[in-house]
Amino acid sequence: MSVSVRVPTILRTYTKDAAEVTAEGDTLKAVLADLEANYPGIQARILDDSGKVRRFVNVYVGDEDVRFTEGLDTAVADGSQISIILLSPVGERGPTVAVLAASRNPRSPAAPVRAGSVCSATVTCG
Repeated sequence: MSVSVRVPTILRTYTKDAAEVTAEGDTLKAVLADLEANYPGIQARILDDSGKVRRFVNVYVGDEDVRFTEGLDTAVADGSQISIILLSPVGERGPTVAVLAASRNPRSPAAPVRAGSVCSATVTCG
């Protein structure tokens, strides 16, 4: 089954700067194995040494966070979209996600938002 995988900027060195790649598999585990076969080294950035999704990585199949479904055994339908989101561990407050500051100035720097904060924004990687 062919799926599309959205790749965060920091992992694009593995995908030759492609923001989205295709992969094959009927479960998330199979898709990640296919990614590794085509883009060596990428799986180690997503999974830890025990084979689990890293603490500061969120993986979505469609709109579902796999941590709250079947994890790596989550079924993946043909044509599904998988999104890999990397959080940055910053300071004592834990992970943060960089989002654009709400400003009229398009040159405004990204502002950190603490994980768990209530935020009304659409974040698009790419």
